[in-house]
Amino acid sequence: MLGLLCVDVDGTLIGSDNTVREDVWAALADARARGMRVAVCSGRPAFGNALDYARRLDPDGWHVFQNGASVVNVGSGESLSEGLPEEGLALLLGRAEATGRLLEVYTDRDYGFTVPGNLARRHAELLGLTYEVRSPQELTGTRVRAQWVVPHAEGPGVQAEPHPGLDLHPAGSPAMPDTLFVSVTRAGVSKGSAVTRVAEAYGVPLSRAMMVGDGHNDVTAMRVVGHPVAMGNADAEARAAGRWHVGHVDAGGLLEAVELALRL
Repeated sequence: MLGLLCVDVDGTLIGSDNTVREDVWAALADARARGMRVAVCSGRPAFGNALDYARRLDPDGWHVFQNGASVVNVGSGESLSEGLPEEGLALLLGRAEATGRLLEVYTDRDYGFTVPGNLARRHAELLGLTYEVRSPQELTGTRVRAQWVVPHAEGPGVQAEPHPGLDLHPAGSPAMPDTLFVSVTRAGVSKGSAVTRVAEAYGVPLSRAMMVGDGHNDVTAMRVVGHPVAMGNADAEARAAGRWHVGHVDAGGLLEAVELALRL
């Protein structure tokens, strides 16, 4: 049995209906009961539905949120998060104002956004949050991540723009298939760097860790663990990074990955 199982949320834990299969919940609970640490490893923030998922999977454990910018122990509240550079955040806010695009800015526990409207409302609902208009300037605490929320057609242009001192982590969600989420963190921060810190906190060698994912933003974590698993609905980069391949999220592919982690 492996020591650490890291699980992406959108397209891995939850499917196109924005829910988790009951047999998947049961398998994950069984793995934790046997002594395996189970960690959310998501682009989502550490509140709303993602926090609920983390507490259900491992209520006193470390979890990765915001593509590695937020590393939070949901039991103690301890944080290993890393903030955005001020100059990078200023650049993003200026670009958002000039283009009229939706930019979200996050702390560990809250977020604000630049353009109120239907897209922001839909994303709040996806995250399991009450839609409340709050500007990034109203936030208090360390800003750990920003995120462009744009139609897929605009994604290549957004990613081609210069983001000095920052890293981009594009991802989608089967619950919002028309939308691309381009997460922005401090350079060098990723799911891979965060999973490394979680494994160190537990004293688990990365060779005895598994990462299950489906998207481009999961690849850095898949590359640092000994057992990378690509979902059947994974994009080309995640498929290429997978040592193991399982079924589609809607067919219970994560259940196969949990069973594999218990055998290894």
